[in-house]
Amino acid sequence: MTIAHDPGKTGDLIVNIKDCQAVTLGAGTSIRLLRYSEETGDWVLWVQMEPGATFAPHWHLGHGQYFVTKGELIYDVGSAPAGTYGYEPIGSRHSEARCEEPTEYLFMGHGAVAFTDESDGIRFILNHEYLRDVARGNVTSDISNDAMEAAA
Repeated sequence: MTIAHDPGKTGDLIVNIKDCQAVTLGAGTSIRLLRYSEETGDWVLWVQMEPGATFAPHWHLGHGQYFVTKGELIYDVGSAPAGTYGYEPIGSRHSEARCEEPTEYLFMGHGAVAFTDESDGIRFILNHEYLRDVARGNVTSDISNDAMEAAA
């Protein structure tokens, strides 16, 4: 049985991933919003990617951390197979992130991520407010390379 989960709850929080609704965030990518903070702008996601799923070019306006539990996340700074912890400092720019096998990881964002277009202009900002709205069904999103190419 699942219970209603409020990812914006303040104070102590214990959440079972089964109680978080999966939301599509692009072709082959779904997220479960575990937590977000209106106070700090922090957010925590459970990310699941199917083979061939991508994230479009992006720029970290706040630092991020992740831990891969299944599969392999591949991006311009290297490969992160299952069991890998990664840190992305403020200012990190990535031309693409992708996977070639089913991949799952926990991502902890500390601030915004700007998704950029081919001329390095900002397409949209992914932050705690954006993720809150996506999880509530108020916004649909596609952060994949396919979406960026379609918009060009």
